[in-house]
Amino acid sequence: MLKKVIFFLTLTYTLVLTLVCLVRLNNLPDIGVSFGDKIFHFLAYVVLTILWFGTWHYRFGLKTNKSIVYALVFAIIFGIIIEVLQDTLTDYRTLDAHDIFANSLGALLASIVLWFKGTLQVKNS
Repeated sequence: MLKKVIFFLTLTYTLVLTLVCLVRLNNLPDIGVSFGDKIFHFLAYVVLTILWFGTWHYRFGLKTNKSIVYALVFAIIFGIIIEVLQDTLTDYRTLDAHDIFANSLGALLASIVLWFKGTLQVKNS
């Protein structure tokens, strides 16, 4: 089941994330956290990396470590491209190095968790 839907789910999430990052977002509620935008970036890229890992690993059959590296590299490059597009295609968004850092940090954390998960061995009693 996962093998059948992961690619569609990943592409849908990537497309929605792209749209959210490039459209004008008005009247968003203030969550009262000065760096709430960075938390969103961080969490969005954790999810993006995990989804792309699943796609590379389960849909395309790549080994775990290779899937982690592909997902990490894709997420970081994607985040940089989105920031550049925000600066060049819109007049209401700008390139923000802190967003790139938050995106990359989220992707890196997800990759580390996936790597540790892959290296843990469960003992059968």
